[in-house]
Amino acid sequence: MADDYLVRIGRLIRDARQHRGWTQTQLAEALGTSQSAVNRIERGNQNISLEMIARIGEALDSEIVSLGYAGPMHLRVVGGRRLSGSIDVKTSKNACVALLCASLLNKGRTVLRRVARIEEVYRLLEVLNSIGVRTRWINGGVDLEIVPPAELDMAAIDAEAAVRTRSIIMFLGPLLHRMDHFKLPYAGGCDLGTRTIEPHMIALRRFGLDVAATEGQYHAMVDRAVRPDRPIVLTERGDTVTENALLAAARHDGVTVIRNASSNYMVQDLCFFLEALGVRVEGIGTTTLTVHGVPTIDADVDYSPSEDPVEAMSLLAAAVVTESELTVCRVPIEFLEIELAVLEEMGLDHDRTPEYFADNGRTRLVDLTVRPSKLEAPIDKIHPMPFPGLNIDNVPFFAAIAAVASGKTLIHDWVYDNRAIYLTDLNRLGGRLQLLDPHRVLVEGPTRWRAAEMMCPPALRPAVVVLLAMMAAEGTSVLRNVYVINRGYEDLAERLNSIGAQIEIFRDI
Repeated sequence: MADDYLVRIGRLIRDARQHRGWTQTQLAEALGTSQSAVNRIERGNQNISLEMIARIGEALDSEIVSLGYAGPMHLRVVGGRRLSGSIDVKTSKNACVALLCASLLNKGRTVLRRVARIEEVYRLLEVLNSIGVRTRWINGGVDLEIVPPAELDMAAIDAEAAVRTRSIIMFLGPLLHRMDHFKLPYAGGCDLGTRTIEPHMIALRRFGLDVAATEGQYHAMVDRAVRPDRPIVLTERGDTVTENALLAAARHDGVTVIRNASSNYMVQDLCFFLEALGVRVEGIGTTTLTVHGVPTIDADVDYSPSEDPVEAMSLLAAAVVTESELTVCRVPIEFLEIELAVLEEMGLDHDRTPEYFADNGRTRLVDLTVRPSKLEAPIDKIHPMPFPGLNIDNVPFFAAIAAVASGKTLIHDWVYDNRAIYLTDLNRLGGRLQLLDPHRVLVEGPTRWRAAEMMCPPALRPAVVVLLAMMAAEGTSVLRNVYVINRGYEDLAERLNSIGAQIEIFRDI
């Protein structure tokens, strides 16, 4: 039991150190000890006194470590405040996750600029570190350097971290070129027969990958004699499915055609990154991708992922729901044009700057200024479609926006089985949402929001929607256990506070 506590404390210290952007050596210097001692502490292999825990907490400025594990993080929201000023959109969570997986293709050094500092990224870094990949935050903790080993140690994989990220499935594409057989944990008890997994297998079998799922693991075997001899047609135009097929095609010595491919923002960023690695990709932004693979990739590459359109939508929704004037900078406009067209029809008052390029030199950005508007419910239902349609992850934000508009709005979230159900949590805050079936919600506005205390929904986007409604509600609300928000947003509460919100982070002691 004592050993288990040491391991838990070690993980907390490691997470706090990585969040600060420090190496083990930097922490050791601050504590006046050795790097090897810090390594033993983080691995749970060294007894640690309360005094040392307090010193570590002070060095890392982390209440988690200084108090020990104090339970989940909560948010206390004082609502009814107007937002103002401007805020930058951070880099894409989904692009960063894909690029971390893609770094396994490269034998050389990969530097990713302005990587999202979120829980999903931290979990993937833990997995990469456990199999021998060296990663470190550089340039003040803003950028990430990734250096792979000559051989990956898959037997040492951090299974606990792996099962906490669905992104582990995207290791299959790059790993099938590095070894003939390997095992991967799979998240959440996923079954290979489920809709979200089987399309991956259909695509990757064309590269000789055969996978059996037993005892919580993917058991992968690769037949080098199998090669794609005709175009690969994806049975689902999914983002991660397309990314996995691209990762497999990148080191296939030949030309691979992928049809019914997603052309969404994270897929385009992955294509741009592959081109930086020397892989030619034709058809970027379309549903047919032609990949000219190279059998060996050994390049020192420096790449800047583009901004996150879903975070941009979150910030726009925050302004709309709180009736604020706010400028959202660095918005990837190509991936928000449908959303803005719908909002314009609803009566949104906004303007935008001329377009300019993101740091990757390819993605088009604008700065958007949103002003308080009298919104009317749209005539047509709100429903997602694969890009260039309304983004699947942006649908939940329309529940909060529709709640402040006059009239009734039908939202049809047909992609996920349960997400629409979580949107009815807005009723706890004064919303009038009627669940018609597991996929359809009827929203009636305008809404007089009221403060409430509630548990965070287990789905990322509905959780943020609840937070936005709390920001609009007069009084003090509490949103409990917000780990799911931290999975997809970096320092969201602090950033919202910088533009006028009043959100306090606290834990149960």
